[in-house]
Amino acid sequence: MNAPHTSPAAALRRLLDLLASGAAAEDFTEVLAEARRHGAPAEVLAEIDEATLTALRVHRTLRQHRRREAELTALFDTAGDLAASRDLDAVLQAIVRRARKLLGTDTAYLTLPDQAAGDTYMRVTDGSVSPLFQNLRLGLGDGLGGLVAQTARPYATPDYRTDNRFRHTGRIDAGVLEEGLVAIIGVPLLLGGEVIGVLFAAERSARAFSPDEVALLCTLAAHAAVALDTANSLTETRAALAELNGANAVIRAHAAAVQRAEQAHDRLTDLVLRGAAVSDVAAEVGALLGAEASVHDAEGVLLAGRPATARTGLAEAVAASRTEGRAVRHGDGWVCVVLAGQEPLGSLLLQPPIQGKRAEETAALRLDDADRRLFERASVVTALLLLLRRSVAETENRVRGELLADLLSAPGRDPAGLTARGRRLGVDLTRPHLVLVAETTTAERHRLAGAAARYLFGSRGLSAEHGEAVVLLLPEDGSRRPGAAAAEAAERLARLAGAPVTVGAGRVAAGPLALAASYAEGLRCVRALHVLGRAGCGSAADELGFLGVLLGDGHDVDAFVTAALGPLLDYDRRRGTELVRTLRAYFDCGGSLTRAKDELHVHVNTVVQRLDRVETLLGPDWNRPEQALELQLALRLQLLAR
Repeated sequence: MNAPHTSPAAALRRLLDLLASGAAAEDFTEVLAEARRHGAPAEVLAEIDEATLTALRVHRTLRQHRRREAELTALFDTAGDLAASRDLDAVLQAIVRRARKLLGTDTAYLTLPDQAAGDTYMRVTDGSVSPLFQNLRLGLGDGLGGLVAQTARPYATPDYRTDNRFRHTGRIDAGVLEEGLVAIIGVPLLLGGEVIGVLFAAERSARAFSPDEVALLCTLAAHAAVALDTANSLTETRAALAELNGANAVIRAHAAAVQRAEQAHDRLTDLVLRGAAVSDVAAEVGALLGAEASVHDAEGVLLAGRPATARTGLAEAVAASRTEGRAVRHGDGWVCVVLAGQEPLGSLLLQPPIQGKRAEETAALRLDDADRRLFERASVVTALLLLLRRSVAETENRVRGELLADLLSAPGRDPAGLTARGRRLGVDLTRPHLVLVAETTTAERHRLAGAAARYLFGSRGLSAEHGEAVVLLLPEDGSRRPGAAAAEAAERLARLAGAPVTVGAGRVAAGPLALAASYAEGLRCVRALHVLGRAGCGSAADELGFLGVLLGDGHDVDAFVTAALGPLLDYDRRRGTELVRTLRAYFDCGGSLTRAKDELHVHVNTVVQRLDRVETLLGPDWNRPEQALELQLALRLQLLAR
């Protein structure tokens, strides 16, 4: 009778125990070998052998199921990582690590293309020990990965070094050799038929990869492709969201700027409609922009606000603003031209507040685009205000000009009536006034009238066309001489009219009759300036020498004598000399030194020395015909006065 451990039933139980415990395949063959050692009959050995083969088949099936279960678990874990993680590097690292674990290889790695560099690079490695291999960059089409990328199909090689199906390069081969890799399998990461990377598994010894292993690696590669696509989509979504947020912020900022600009425009327009002054508009603009605003006329004269800190270059900045059609930088502030169509009315200047510091220590004023547009809009409102003021001034000037025309035409007809009309128009004719008579060429005469109105803009003066001239009547406070006022008016009127303007000043007068006489003197002065070749200049009668004595109503002989001989008279009075007597003898003797020394009873050298002193006091031109004539006339008038 057979021993229990050699019976078929006992061998079958032993095989079942091995299957249940998950023993290795070698343990199953030990059951048959043990039965042989115990001398089991042939028929029993045949049964045990058949049972062993069946058990081995069951063992292989169970092992495949366990492996499939592990693979499915890994795939489900990968899918979970894809769904839960937003870290692309972590997901790819997990996929590569699972590929290495499931295939049981020494290493696994993933390469991705670099579109900018035109090659591929190692994105993730697991199990690698070579820095050279980890930093490999592969040219497109090089190595096993190049073959996979070109064909979009998996490829495996049991021995990379001897496989000639793909292109070897020195750098790739050096990296593979340093890593010690022999068998390599690579599968493509496919997205819409396009290869976006390659997933590899590699062994440091020769090995053949089964179709199941290729299929498993392809599945993991598909997950990696999904992870990359998801990451790219997420990146694009985030970028689009950021762009939308940025656009939304820009829209909100623009809407706020538009609303602020509208409110500012309404406030400024309301000031104009309420008849506010230029200073009110300047103050409002400064308050809106947190700065100090000032308004200048077309010639740069300050109308309202703080004077410009940087005075030089203001005219150039206004011209640049007019050329560019927008506000421009000027010093530490901004300037914008004030236009009515193409006519410049002035400029709007914005400066940083000083706030107790010295002007040179004030920081530069910054304006963003919205504030800059608001400042430019303020210049439009300022133009409207200046136009309204000019329109009102022109209307008033026409009415007041009629008064001036009547005063010049018939001052003696009703002096009291003229004075009363003047008071109703805000002009007190009984107070001292300066009369200026301005003339230009016939072609430019119509422009001179407008220039005179702009010149008087903001003052209490009057202007009117009278005859061939434009007459200006300015309140006089004694702060400047008539000749200086005439010269200044000639210069500014020429700039405003765009043509030379000649201005003659009469003497300061009060009352209709005296003002009319002053006008006549100013007119004679203009005529004299033309005769003297001084067209385009401004002067008063007392500055024209002996012509002033002849043309002036007062015939101020003493002033003329003092102007001509004053230095000589003072010198004689202080030193007890006879320079005036010597000069008179010199002229009386026809400029002869010999006759003059006989007349004076002195030596000729004495006459020469005295005349040298005359030249020192009167200047080198004292003996020129024009000045000599004035000196001789002054000498005669002095004798008459004595």
